[in-house]
Amino acid sequence: MIRLGITGGIGSGKSYVARLLEAEFGVPVYNCDGEAKRIMTTDAEVRSAIVGLVGPDAYQPDGSLCREAVARYLFASAHHAQCLNAIVHPSVRADAEAWFERLAQDACPPPVAALESAILIEAGFRSLTDKLLVVEAPTEVRIQRVCRRDGLTPAQVRARIAAQLDDESRRRQADYVVMNDGRDLHSQLTALMRASH
Repeated sequence: MIRLGITGGIGSGKSYVARLLEAEFGVPVYNCDGEAKRIMTTDAEVRSAIVGLVGPDAYQPDGSLCREAVARYLFASAHHAQCLNAIVHPSVRADAEAWFERLAQDACPPPVAALESAILIEAGFRSLTDKLLVVEAPTEVRIQRVCRRDGLTPAQVRARIAAQLDDESRRRQADYVVMNDGRDLHSQLTALMRASH
């Protein structure tokens, strides 16, 4: 079973590509962002550590994460993101590793399983994968997509793009690059799936 990493900058469409691989090619996908949110809510050790960092208002009375309190903590200092990541990333990594292991032990394991993360390289998750797929799109296209999706201004999106790893750094580690700029994604992914088997 090949472990495929999927990453790309904000607005590149990596989540869309991951969903296409799942829907059209039957590739199981571990979504790091979604699973991190689950772990932050359900893992007692992680919850306790987050409360220790953020304070008692880190969680709502119903047990769900208080996004506003966590956002306030994160934006107060650049160092705070490192502190939070030091709690969350190792738990996500262990969870993803266990997920891959369960799939590999199936009676009929899938030929390819994927791990999707915007910060796959930065978080050190590259070592969990055999191959890396980087999804790219022109900067202006990415800005338009994120403005529409998140209601941000172009300047806010540019700031987020600038804060992320640049495309060139991602491309240097990539085994495959998919251009999500209006070109036929299906044919690009078909070629990728053939190459990865």
